[in-house]
Amino acid sequence: MASDLFRIHQDRVPPDQLVQVVELSLPQQLDSGEFDRLNQLLLGAFAEQPDGRWVVDLSRSAYMGSPALGLMVNIWQQVKAGGGRLALCGLSSQLLRIFQTCCLERLFVITADRPAALKVVRRR
Repeated sequence: MASDLFRIHQDRVPPDQLVQVVELSLPQQLDSGEFDRLNQLLLGAFAEQPDGRWVVDLSRSAYMGSPALGLMVNIWQQVKAGGGRLALCGLSSQLLRIFQTCCLERLFVITADRPAALKVVRRR
């Protein structure tokens, strides 16, 4: 089920700013039904607060195929259009290479860990 693939919660960063943290747990392969549901749920969550501060933690996702990369770009576009802030963190070396191969590191703010990502979305 798609909701098993992610969790959203709030972190509070000084000075009392709320950041939405999305923890993605993507397997190597997703069937089309699971991906469609994931796509719908995640885009819906971001649509509720496109002007918010967001961190997407990918430490539990070692790989992303082109549909998931497309979803990440759609999320980036939604947050950018809404005036929000977005940072990615916890990318494995394999996932970072995938992002670099697709030139996605030019779109996204990518940090090593969650504390650094929280700091970036707070001040950006």
